[in-house]
Amino acid sequence: MSPTRRLVLVLSTLSGVLVLAAAGALFLGSAQLSPSAVISAVAGRAAPESVERVVTLSIRLPRIAAAMLAGGALAVAGVAFQALTRNPLAEPSVLGISAGAAFGVVIGQSFGLGLTLREAVGLTAFAFAGALIAAGAVYLIAAVGRGLSIQTLLLAGVIVGIFFSAAITVVISLLDFNRLGGVVHWLLGNLAPIPPGALGLFAILSALGFALVVTHARELNLMALGEEALLQLGVAADRLKLTIFLGAALLTASVVAFVGPIGFVGLIVPHVLRILLGSDNRLLVPAALVGGGIFLLAADTLARSIVAPAELSVGVITSFCGAPFFIYLLRTRYRANL
Repeated sequence: MSPTRRLVLVLSTLSGVLVLAAAGALFLGSAQLSPSAVISAVAGRAAPESVERVVTLSIRLPRIAAAMLAGGALAVAGVAFQALTRNPLAEPSVLGISAGAAFGVVIGQSFGLGLTLREAVGLTAFAFAGALIAAGAVYLIAAVGRGLSIQTLLLAGVIVGIFFSAAITVVISLLDFNRLGGVVHWLLGNLAPIPPGALGLFAILSALGFALVVTHARELNLMALGEEALLQLGVAADRLKLTIFLGAALLTASVVAFVGPIGFVGLIVPHVLRILLGSDNRLLVPAALVGGGIFLLAADTLARSIVAPAELSVGVITSFCGAPFFIYLLRTRYRANL
C-alpha cells in the first residue's frame, strides 16, 4: 500500500472513532438529557432558552471542540519534542514546558487577562514566552556533548518543572482571594466552555503550530539519523530544529493558555500510535492530531460522568492514566538507555 493511501485509510479510521467519541460526549454528562432532547437542540428545534439548548449548544459543543483542539495539539507537540530530542519520553509536561507556559499564563491572569478575544491574545503571548524560557532552560541543563540522554533530559525537566511550579505558587499567594478559585481550577486542567472568539483563536494558533510540524515530517524522519546525516542530505539542521521547536512550543502554549496544563497526552498518544502505525512521522503527526482529540474527549467524558452531578478536572484523569504509563515505559522499553 502506498504511503498516501495508508495515510488516508488511517485518518479515515481515526476520524470515524473521533466522531463516535464526540457523539458520546454530546449525549453524556452530569445533566440528564434524553438523546431526543439533544438531537432536537442540535437540529435547532429546541426553545431558545430551554435547558436542552443551553446545555447542548453552549456547554457541551464548545467543550467538545476545546477537547479535540487541545488533545490534538498536545499529541502533535509530543511527537515533535520526541523527534526533536531523539528521546522517546520527551513530552511537554515531562519536560517542564507546560509548567513554564502555565507560569506565563498565571502572570497574565494576575494582570486581569481573561478569555475575551483581545485578552486571549495576551494570555497566549505570556504562555508562549513561558514555554520558550522553560524549553531553553531544559536544553541548557540537559545538553551534554551532542546528545540528550533520557536520564539528563528527564532530570532537567523535573528541575525546570519544580522551579516554575514554585514560581506559580508565589504568584498565586499574592493574588486577590476572589481570583484564586478560578486560577486553581484552571491549573488542574479544565475544559470549561470557551467563548467563540477565543475558541477561534485557539483553532488558528493550533493550526499554525501543526503546520510548522507536519510540513517538516519528512525531515523529522531524517533527524533520527543524526545531524551529520541531515547536513549530508542537504537539510539545514539548525533551521529545522528551530522550526519544530517553535511549532511544538506554540501548540503547548495555546493549550495551556485556553484550557490549562494537561499532562501526559503527548506521551500516551504518540506511543500508542507508534506501536500501531510505526515511526514514520509523515503518518504519525497527522494521526496524532486526530488520536489526541479522541483521547482527551474520552478522558473529559469520563471526568464529567464518573462523579456526576459533580465533575473532575480532565487533567486529573490524564495524570491517572499517564503516570503508570510513564513508569511502564521507563522500566521496560527504555531502561537500557538510562
